[in-house]
Amino acid sequence: MEKKAITAIKILAADTVQKANSGHPGMSIGSAPAMYTIWKNMRHNPKNPKWLGRDRFILSSGHISPLEYSMLHFFGYGLTMDDMKSFRQWGSLTPGHPEYGHTVGVEATSGPLGQGFCMAVGMAMAEAHMAAKFNKDNFNIVDNYTYVLMGDGCMMEGAASEAASIAGNLKLNKLIALYDSNRITIEGSTDITFTEDVAKRFEAYGWHVLNVADGEDIDALQAAIDEAKAEKTKPSLIIYETEIAHGTPVAGMAKSHGEPLGEENIKKMREFYEWDDQEPFAIPKEVYDHFASITAGLPALEEEWNALYDGYKKAYPELAAQWEKDHAPFDIDLTADEDFWKFEGKAASRASSGEVLQRLAAKMDNLFGGSADLAPSNKTNLKGKGDFSASSYEGKNIHFGIRELAMACMCNGISLYGGLKTYCATFFVFSDYVKPALRLSALMKQPVMYILTHDSIGVGEDGPTHQPIEQLAALRAVPNCLMFRPADAKEVAAAYTAALNAEGPTVIALTRQNLPLYESTGKDALKGGYIVKDEQDPDVILMASGSEVEVLFKADELLKAEGIKARIVSMPCFDLFDAQSAEYKESVLPRSIRARVAVEAAATFGWHKYVGLDGEVFGIDHFGASAPAAKLFEEFGFTGENIAGIAKKVIENNK
Repeated sequence: MEKKAITAIKILAADTVQKANSGHPGMSIGSAPAMYTIWKNMRHNPKNPKWLGRDRFILSSGHISPLEYSMLHFFGYGLTMDDMKSFRQWGSLTPGHPEYGHTVGVEATSGPLGQGFCMAVGMAMAEAHMAAKFNKDNFNIVDNYTYVLMGDGCMMEGAASEAASIAGNLKLNKLIALYDSNRITIEGSTDITFTEDVAKRFEAYGWHVLNVADGEDIDALQAAIDEAKAEKTKPSLIIYETEIAHGTPVAGMAKSHGEPLGEENIKKMREFYEWDDQEPFAIPKEVYDHFASITAGLPALEEEWNALYDGYKKAYPELAAQWEKDHAPFDIDLTADEDFWKFEGKAASRASSGEVLQRLAAKMDNLFGGSADLAPSNKTNLKGKGDFSASSYEGKNIHFGIRELAMACMCNGISLYGGLKTYCATFFVFSDYVKPALRLSALMKQPVMYILTHDSIGVGEDGPTHQPIEQLAALRAVPNCLMFRPADAKEVAAAYTAALNAEGPTVIALTRQNLPLYESTGKDALKGGYIVKDEQDPDVILMASGSEVEVLFKADELLKAEGIKARIVSMPCFDLFDAQSAEYKESVLPRSIRARVAVEAAATFGWHKYVGLDGEVFGIDHFGASAPAAKLFEEFGFTGENIAGIAKKVIENNK
């Protein structure tokens, strides 16, 4: 019966791709036995897909989504046969790659290869941390495994190597990765590019490696999973050998990777597997009965956990209250806390960020994050909260090492796991390493906080390799992501306030150099753009973000001496400003004032929608140079004198 059930999974995956005339059938067929074995072992409850005690499963090879959809269908997650027939079609619950929040039962949006594996590592980190924080003798309320299925492509991507390295270092024994080694990619045999010994590589990372010679052998797969669960000091990698599109005329061929098999080949596939019904999507009742026999016992697993948790609440009421608070939506009204907005004197916004993080850590017990080996520079270490390590999972400070992409991916996994507010940090220029995972944060609407310091040519002597120019524009272009560049400490507080209430990621770009503290800044920064200095009937509007707001104030003094009236607008977050009412935006940037100047020590792209055809954007549409920051700002024209001169020209042109 198990053989027939697995054949049903294979046939359904093939039919799904064929009807769509688009998709990846080969590995879906080859990995069906492994997928069946994983799901048969998992603690989960289709009647409550968000049960906190469940095991997690991530399909890192997201292109074989028909395989995951088949499991969701057979295990009763509400995915109907009509949904399977609508694969890759408009409005369907079965998109080309699994999408978190779109299809019930999908734990993560996957498809960019390697990232799913990294997110699984993040989930395992979250599990280890939550277990250390909450579990007590006889009350292991956090006790789940994280399973991830991956292929050759995931193994080649560098992000997976970064994540595998830190997973071994952290001894995440509740992480079980299954690797379908079918030795085929789009261009042909993996031998043309990929001949390394993966087992030895992972052993060197500190993993427990198991080999299954025949990926069709579910007894061997089961034995490997059992052995992986018995391992208490290392994460486990199960390498199972398969033939892509096994049992079809195109078995072992590259064309089976990303092309429908064709009706004739599917007919021959049915003959190979002795599948009597030639009608597409026809599944015998006994197959559904078999899966029903598996799922029948799953609600009891949650009932057992609920009983355990009831006892936990009685024995440890304070911890239980914290557990429930950590899993509830963020509900702290930071705008009502006046002390949260109080700062003194000049400070680099990275230092202000560090101070805000300490204030948040005192209010929130579920902050969990860190930096890519730059915590002293990023100011992200939570004081007195301990380091997360293999010997101290309760620590709240994560040392990600120099692994920016995996760091961001792992934070997605931490956020998806639930119960934690996570952040990661590096230099702003290295957002280029972070960007692929940040994009998935936005797609999945995960409120990961990206703390990116050294945000402009103000980096100074490190030179153009470390001075971000185009990054602000690039990240402002990401949908569902708040790109925040604060002008002072109070705007930093606003950035975190926005981030903790956002339905998606927030990027906070912070300075290395000191910034003034302005009397007129504050909570209005939550509107994304606002007036910080005004005159009646201004002649010109000066606008900027971050450190360049100071330049505007210097320019204003020079203009005022000549009888020219300027309005100064701080624009820390385009996204929030654009979301305001038309009336508010008109009050800040009235159409009647066409003389406008925008200033930013970065690429000018994006500012033109605010200055219009009659205004001017002053920025840097070239790379920086190696010199002290003050010299760079002077040489590149970020001075009060230069901006005042530009403002006068714009005013003259608008007469």
